Amino acid sequence: MQDRYDFIVIGAGIAGATAAYHLAPDGAVLVLERENQPGYHSTGRSAAQFFETYGGPEIVKLNRVSRPFFESPPPGFWEAPLVTERGAMFFARADQLDLLERHRAESASAGASIFSITAGEALRRVPVLRGDYVAGALLEPDSKHMDVAAIHQGFLRGARREGARLVTGAEVQALARKAGCWQVTSTVGRFSAPWVVNAAGAWCDVIAGLAGVAPIGLVPKRRTAILIDPPAGLDIGSWPLTIDIDEDLYFKPDAGRLLVSPADETPVPPCDVQPEDLDIAILVDRLQQATTLEVRRIAHRWAGLRSFVPDHNLVIGEDPDARGFFWLAGQGGYGIQTSPAAGRTVAGLLLEGRIPDALQAEDVTEASIGPGRLRGA
Repeated sequence: MQDRYDFIVIGAGIAGATAAYHLAPDGAVLVLERENQPGYHSTGRSAAQFFETYGGPEIVKLNRVSRPFFESPPPGFWEAPLVTERGAMFFARADQLDLLERHRAESASAGASIFSITAGEALRRVPVLRGDYVAGALLEPDSKHMDVAAIHQGFLRGARREGARLVTGAEVQALARKAGCWQVTSTVGRFSAPWVVNAAGAWCDVIAGLAGVAPIGLVPKRRTAILIDPPAGLDIGSWPLTIDIDEDLYFKPDAGRLLVSPADETPVPPCDVQPEDLDIAILVDRLQQATTLEVRRIAHRWAGLRSFVPDHNLVIGEDPDARGFFWLAGQGGYGIQTSPAAGRTVAGLLLEGRIPDALQAEDVTEASIGPGRLRGA
């Protein structure tokens, strides 16, 4: 394996995969992944659903630019659809109806197709909801289920097809810039490139520290989920993603079972995060308050990491104080749905020195997504 590249991408989750996919046609790309399985900590533990209006204003712009890729991916990207019809339904108690209406108005103003339905209609769509709990609901029919594995593997496969090299079990141990190149020392060898793309997820600030680059204030947060069996004889295949309007509970069909989460966001250090018994107990209590579901057995439980900077926007751009050190971080809960636009932005900035036209048309600027905004630059 050669030791000199045009771009070294650190991390092979969704961020690193889309960066490599978009850079590989125009340069020699090496992707270093510390785990043996790409996407192990976050991407592979995602319960992604596409909402065009999910996230802050800058995230929504990336969502809009990403949507056509998911609905009509390039030929050969993947053999099956990347997104399928699922829809989303938000439900509310009587004391949450004002919040429900506010969410409807904000989503509609952002361009979402969303409308109010009665509590009775909500119960017809998802019959396990309690009639004495649900007082109203919203339906967002254009929200879609995302095949996370297909999207992630499609980016990795496409990158390799263009000559990118993926090396797993390759933990980065040191970075130093010498003679215009970054020297990257890892557990599998030393490599160099003019550009390093820091796409290490929850470890992005750790990688920056190894390079002597100031952190961006990244905070990894734990998200818990479980899989349970639905009641015998109940067809759940047509159920939408069902969300409490306070976003402290959601559930959706997943391969014949129900995926359920308390939508927790507990700050943790970057690690191989595991579910906590207390979070699962809270989840079961919330589920049984809102529905008639009885959790007799948990088929599977897990936790993942969602990493945020203070403004909850993505960070994409060259560090203002470190030549050739490029950030692709802070995906939070938006990394899958923004991945096509994020990858295009990485390639646009690194290959052409500019934001791609589609994102410029959405008023995305280097200042709005770059790391400089987090340091008062």
